[in-house]
Amino acid sequence: MFGISDYGAFVFAVLLFLMIPGPGNLALITSTGKGGIKAGLAVCAGCMAADQVLMWLAVAGVAAVLTAYPTAFHAVQWVGAIYLGWIGFKLITAKPGDKPVIQIAPRHYFKQGFLITLMNPKAIVFYMAFFPLFVDPATHRGIPTFAVMAATVAVISLVYCTVVVLITKTLAERLRANPALVKWLEKTAGVFLIGFGLKLALTK
Repeated sequence: MFGISDYGAFVFAVLLFLMIPGPGNLALITSTGKGGIKAGLAVCAGCMAADQVLMWLAVAGVAAVLTAYPTAFHAVQWVGAIYLGWIGFKLITAKPGDKPVIQIAPRHYFKQGFLITLMNPKAIVFYMAFFPLFVDPATHRGIPTFAVMAATVAVISLVYCTVVVLITKTLAERLRANPALVKWLEKTAGVFLIGFGLKLALTK
């Protein structure tokens, strides 16, 4: 179908990719809890934009370049690790009354989602290595094939993120009544982000 070897499997793989816990999901949930539905959807838009960048870079042959030059791939890993670690550190060390690590302004939420997804090892691995496996060399149509795959990822991501935002919004309204729990969740999120950063840095 459209030069995709198994469209059903591709859809399932994308959905599974989105559901695996990672920095993107963490940013989506944290942003919605702090800034509401608009903030969550802004992060969603940022994540989707980064997804498209990674996908089209893969189309342009970046995957082959990173394979041929491991140093370049490790450089990307370290940039991502430092960025995620910095956000995690800010969350852990934040004190009551401090300016939020994740800004309330929608433009900041978009940037946060974009950068976290762009530097996410899960996204890099998926688009640079796993994604090309779904392209059927025999029926591949070039740009139209990749356009269908890009549109599929965008639609699935939008639906998934919207559901997560709505669920998180409902829970966030209850959490506001317990500031101590919210602070604990923020610090826990910081620990996980640092963990994601370390995992990225140590990936060979």
